[in-house]
Amino acid sequence: MAALAVLLVMAMAVLAAAATAATAATAATATTPRPFFVFGDSLVDSGNNNYLVTTARADSPPYGIDHPTHRATGRFSNGLNVPDIISEHLGAEPVLPYLSPHLDGRKLLVGANFASAGVGILNDTGIQFVNIIRMEKQLRYFEQYQNRVRRLIGEEATRRLVRSALVLITLGGNDFVNNYYLLPFSARSREFALPDYVSYIISEYRTILQQLHGLGARRVLVTGSGPIGCAPAELATRSANGECDIELQRAAALYNPQLVRMTRELNAQYGSDVFIAVNAYRMHMDFISAPAAYGFITSKVACCGQGPYNGVGLCTAFSSICPDRSLYAFWDNFHPTERANRIIVSQFMAGSPDYMHPLNLSTILAMDAAAATTAMP
Repeated sequence: MAALAVLLVMAMAVLAAAATAATAATAATATTPRPFFVFGDSLVDSGNNNYLVTTARADSPPYGIDHPTHRATGRFSNGLNVPDIISEHLGAEPVLPYLSPHLDGRKLLVGANFASAGVGILNDTGIQFVNIIRMEKQLRYFEQYQNRVRRLIGEEATRRLVRSALVLITLGGNDFVNNYYLLPFSARSREFALPDYVSYIISEYRTILQQLHGLGARRVLVTGSGPIGCAPAELATRSANGECDIELQRAAALYNPQLVRMTRELNAQYGSDVFIAVNAYRMHMDFISAPAAYGFITSKVACCGQGPYNGVGLCTAFSSICPDRSLYAFWDNFHPTERANRIIVSQFMAGSPDYMHPLNLSTILAMDAAAATTAMP
């Protein structure tokens, strides 16, 4: 009997320990930030190009003047960019660039940023920047990343990590401004009429998104093109009266609806809302059309730059720079200020279906958290 009592006590201790471990695991899951992966161009690059020999870099002041470190980090911003601000909403630190030597060990488990300034959907987009991480290589790096994580946590845990992650991909603008409309002319503009070119890049983008799905991505925010004809760079080079360039705006107007339609088709194919269409055009046009309503004094002149509208070339130490970045919608010739990025992310989080289709990010995070809790044993 004494021996039986001892066994019962031991069994109860084991069960109690198991319950404690399960509670701790549940709490850890609840508090562990969701993994986050980022793909695309300079709007979302957090510093990969710092490690490449390329002219598409933002590694010198005054870039980063308002970053928490007050240093140029490789972000094309005065401070934080869209992925950084999304990370805040995930309760996480910004994910590191994949090429960063600091992205190693357990830091891999929170995700990675594979984006590279200058890239587009097409491999020949941004050829003038020479050494950038084109999309086929970003996807190869994602495979490599998963192999590194498998060595840390095993095959099944890696599969779960990737499938549970949030993914952001931002492409398309460069395929127009740094390809089709590249001055004085481009091979693509001679090869395609604009509607045919748009159809072509949409078909290529479909392949990229299918590859992402094949690599395990199950929640992907797909941003459309912003109002590229309204960027200070285009006002400086293509506009005679300070109005948004009609031809570039037409390109975006052709591209964005087809991108939304393509994401809907893929979701129907996969039987779930894998791809979320982000209406970046409208998000930007809100404050470009009515800057004062958002507290900006201008949406035409970049804070940092040179030439008309401060839109000629990148921001450099020799550029004129505005004293208060919060009053400007654009930081440099193409990229929003941190404050504008925060307005954009607020629409990611709470936007209506006109901004985020079929779900906004707050709804996605709540739904996925509930599903993960239900799935727990």
